[in-house]
Order: sequence, then structure tokens, then C-alpha cells
Amino acid sequence: MRIVIAGGHGQIALRLERLLSARGDEVAGIIRRAEQGDDLREAGAEPVLLDLESASLEEVAAYLQGADAAVFAAGAGPGSGASRKETVDKDAAILFADAAVRAGVGRYVVVSSMGANAKHEGSEVFDVYLRAKGEADEYVRGLDALDWTILRPGMLTNDAGTGLVRLEAHTGRGPIPRDDVAAALAELIDTPATAGLTLELVSGSAPVTVAVKSVAGN
Repeated sequence: MRIVIAGGHGQIALRLERLLSARGDEVAGIIRRAEQGDDLREAGAEPVLLDLESASLEEVAAYLQGADAAVFAAGAGPGSGASRKETVDKDAAILFADAAVRAGVGRYVVVSSMGANAKHEGSEVFDVYLRAKGEADEYVRGLDALDWTILRPGMLTNDAGTGLVRLEAHTGRGPIPRDDVAAALAELIDTPATAGLTLELVSGSAPVTVAVKSVAGN
């Protein structure tokens, strides 16, 4: 498969790129800064220099041509202000989804956030973030041309992955290592039977492959 990842230098994205390239997929990661390219190459991914905050729909769609799947894993980051939550976590997410439709990419996986809600209230930066992610998720849900799955991890940690998770429509809050989020994403990409689902992910007792098959109805 050819898989294109938005936010290719993110902590989850780099882990996902290693997993996908190790299993033989062709992976491209979209990055904003050229100096990030070496990290992607080390992970086995092709760096694509493109700023999703300023790129046109046609530019993004051109990089998605021929892709079997696309993953939106971009984010403004914890140090950014409210305005970039809007331009990255919402606007860039919507642009990438529209570009996937334009390019004819079927499989589409979103890395969202637990608590994302378009109707979330509040004016603090984190409130804006949850609202922006929720609005982007709602937009993706309305795109019938995409076989989308939305993944909402709990509190992200850098602990070593255990490969054991809880993956359900509603899990309740809890921690999850980034390693296990990447493993779940890799499995979800390969499981189109999860299309149309919004799933929460925390650490649990089920192996990732078992958890994904379970929500897919297998």
C-alpha cells in the first residue's frame, strides 16, 4: 500500500511510519520544515515538504494521487495558541480530507482526541482545541466518498507500548502509550470494516489485532 500521513514528523506519525515501512508499505509523510526530513527517512518514510496551512486543495490532492490510504496526524502542538488550533487542527484537517476525496483516496484515518466535540464550550486554548478537533471530525463524518475511521486516544504517554488496549466507541478516560496508538492506526488502516466508526483508545487487556477485529464485527 501507499500511505500518506499528514503531520509526518509528529511523535505518533514517526512511530507509525516505522511500523508501516517495516511491513513493506510505501509511506510518505507531509512536513512543514525541510530539516525534519532526515527523521522521516530514518523511519523509512519519504518526506513531502508542504505547509497545510497555506497549501491549496489542488496542491494537497496532487500529493495524494495514487495513495491507497491517508492518515491525518497533524496538530498545532501543545505550545501553540488558539488561532493555530483553528488553522491546523480544524482547517488543515478539513483541507486534507477534501484533498483525499479529490484524489480518490478511499481509506482515511484520523487521529483525533478524546473529548473532541464541536459543541464544546469554553475559551481557553484547550477548549478551542477540543472544539476544533470536534468540528473537523464532524466534517469528515459527512464525507460519503471516504471510508473514514476516527481514532480518539486517551492521555498520551511515552511509555513503552504493551500491545494491549481497549478500543471501543466509549472507553472512558485513561492513558495510552504512543507506541500502542501507532500500532492501532496501522491495524485500522488495514481494516476497512471499521469505516464509519469513531473509536476511543486507552490501555487495556486486548491485543491490538484482537481489539480492532472486535470493533470491526469479526
